[in-house]
Amino acid sequence: MRAVWSFWSVPFLAFKRKVWQTPLHHLLAWGLSLRTASLHYPDTVLITDRFGKKLLIDELGLQFMHVSTELERLNKIDAGWWALGKLLAYNLQDKPFVHMDTDVFLWKPLPRHLTSAPVFAQCPEDFHHVDEHCGPLSIERAFARYSLPLPIEWTWSRSRGGRTFRQESCGIVGGTAIEFLRHYSRVALDLVLKPENAPAWDLFPQKEWLNMIVEQFLLGACIDFHRSSATSPYDDVEIRYLFPSFADAFKPNLTARAGYTHLMGVAKTHPVVGKRLGERMRREDPAFFRRCERVAASVAT
Repeated sequence: MRAVWSFWSVPFLAFKRKVWQTPLHHLLAWGLSLRTASLHYPDTVLITDRFGKKLLIDELGLQFMHVSTELERLNKIDAGWWALGKLLAYNLQDKPFVHMDTDVFLWKPLPRHLTSAPVFAQCPEDFHHVDEHCGPLSIERAFARYSLPLPIEWTWSRSRGGRTFRQESCGIVGGTAIEFLRHYSRVALDLVLKPENAPAWDLFPQKEWLNMIVEQFLLGACIDFHRSSATSPYDDVEIRYLFPSFADAFKPNLTARAGYTHLMGVAKTHPVVGKRLGERMRREDPAFFRRCERVAASVAT
């Protein structure tokens, strides 16, 4: 299985760098994520843009087997759509893969029942309310205002009713159903990037939470819709999870057993987490740690 990371530098430079305690910790995390995963999945790929290649490859010296600057295609897109870098990376794959966020560390290989699945993700999130801020209902109202259609997978999923909806937590995401994953990611990319949809999206100046709907809700909607259709070429696609629930993904005994760490949310800025990350990388690779210090100093300015 191929291990894939993506880094679209535009949203990082605009605001995403602030999710880390310091620029140093962001770079250290890249080193640790690649180091741990490549022990199990040596076919490693970085999908980035020219700035990302300069930062991570030329300056930091990370050793990916393959490097692509295809995310340069997005250089004129609103930086608020930070998930587009991930979606384009999914769409570019041509063999079974696992895409990992930079803050994911694989101490053990993923279980076979997961990597053999048509689609897999970290865990389901089935507690979201349809009328939450930037949830599907508010997006549907925005599209209806301009008489714009939403993808058939979206409308079918929402037609089943209910006050909550499911998202697939994509700290890791991938699978063996490559054509389906490319279809899903193309649907998501088109939803955001088609010029005719711009008036609806312009009603949302802040797009942070829209990214989760487009990436995570739409993935589940695509799976459910195509499984319901006997004529769909993807009617046999199912999704499996590393953890059975969102709560389980936070339980130390379960994450330790899985050999999986994901620094979700504020964990990336927690002083204790930052201290442990720094100590580990200083101990395991002093030369890399010093290189991170030098590069971080230039990024911070």
